[in-house]
Amino acid sequence: MTVTIHLPGETIDVTEELLERYNVNAPRYTSYPTSPWWNDSFGEADYRRVIAESNQSDRPVSLYMHLPFCESMCLFCGCNVIVRSNHDGAASYLPMLKAEIDKITGMLDPSRPTVQFHWGGGTPTYFSPAQLTDLFTYTRERVTFAEDAEIGVELDPRVTTLEHLDALKALGFNRLSLGVQDFDPDVQKAIHRIQPVEMVTDLVNACRERGFNSLNFDLIYGLPGQTPATFTHTLDQVITLRPERIALFSYGHVPWVKKQQQVLEGTIPLGTDKFQLFCIGLERLTQAGYVYVGMDHFALPEDELCVAQRDGSLHRNFQGYTTKSGADLFAMGITGISELNRSYAQNVRGLHEYEAAMGEDRLPILRGVELTDEDIVRRAAISDLLCNGFLDKATFSQTWGIDVDQHFAAELAQLEPLRRDGLLEPREDAIASTTLGRIFIRVIAMVFDQYVQQPGEGPRHSRTV
Repeated sequence: MTVTIHLPGETIDVTEELLERYNVNAPRYTSYPTSPWWNDSFGEADYRRVIAESNQSDRPVSLYMHLPFCESMCLFCGCNVIVRSNHDGAASYLPMLKAEIDKITGMLDPSRPTVQFHWGGGTPTYFSPAQLTDLFTYTRERVTFAEDAEIGVELDPRVTTLEHLDALKALGFNRLSLGVQDFDPDVQKAIHRIQPVEMVTDLVNACRERGFNSLNFDLIYGLPGQTPATFTHTLDQVITLRPERIALFSYGHVPWVKKQQQVLEGTIPLGTDKFQLFCIGLERLTQAGYVYVGMDHFALPEDELCVAQRDGSLHRNFQGYTTKSGADLFAMGITGISELNRSYAQNVRGLHEYEAAMGEDRLPILRGVELTDEDIVRRAAISDLLCNGFLDKATFSQTWGIDVDQHFAAELAQLEPLRRDGLLEPREDAIASTTLGRIFIRVIAMVFDQYVQQPGEGPRHSRTV
């Protein structure tokens, strides 16, 4: 069986054999080295040291706060969440989060501007407008926001009220991300997330009325009950609402990590069936004027993501693609992952462990890693490929003080089969992915990964499509 992708000015045929070859378990490369290779020996003292070192740089600051609570569990979810229908018990999380905010901001050079701020979850709007206002005000008193700071939050249309929107607007939020997933009623029922299209439409209209001009929709392909017809209908409804950005995520089936996903076994589209759903998304969105930024992100041509990609400043971190390259990311809350110039650090995963750390007046660091010079070079190569689909050998060699052909001789040899299969252009001066290669860009990036899993270890990551 062959899947044909019709794009503006280009038609691509993908055989079932090629799909089987490249639909493999691969990292999403929100970090390098990826998190399975971090170690528990990296602790609080190490994190304090690398923060102090970061103050010697002129790098701006990015802040992320994890608000993990949800009223119910969505069966597809791969995030770290705490399900509590009673909101009262979650209130104790906020003072602990404030304590961590105090610790982190107290160690930062106050002259460093905060250029990006994001609340993720969970469901940030699980908390009341008054609670969110208090939390944001507390943070704003301790950092200096840049005039053009990107201030974003993830919204669940089922619990987000007009009062939430009013509060977020008053606080200065300028980017909203709505969890849509799929509009088909049967799919929503199967994944335990009922939110009719009318509910999302009303929320979008309310956002627009308040001047929110940067909306993102999260969609997922590969969910139970999705068919080409139903997913096409969802995409048409999304296109009508015209969000500035769309994240079209592959459903990551990892039941060995997320136990609730086990109930979906046998009901989800796989292989060619799932790939067809992605191809429909790629076709419909690009035909509607969206730019395929990379991997799973689409944006309107005038959006900052597209501008950043055109000028070479696009970056990728744990929130996906971002325009704020060159910033040190400090994450707070359970499971928060910080990314400094040469290190990563992850907070404890459990609420009890987090509470214990805050009660003992220590940073809640679970693990982390400090990058070697080789890690830095390989991270840059992988970033170039994921953000631009392109690595110019001469520029990269000059930037990093290496000869690409010599340094990556083994990797370039490994790329030859991918080139023959049409994933790479036949060029000697660059590693340049084709449109087909951009679809399987994680496979290309994995060639440069020194830590990638060895045969027989078992899966660590979801499949590429």
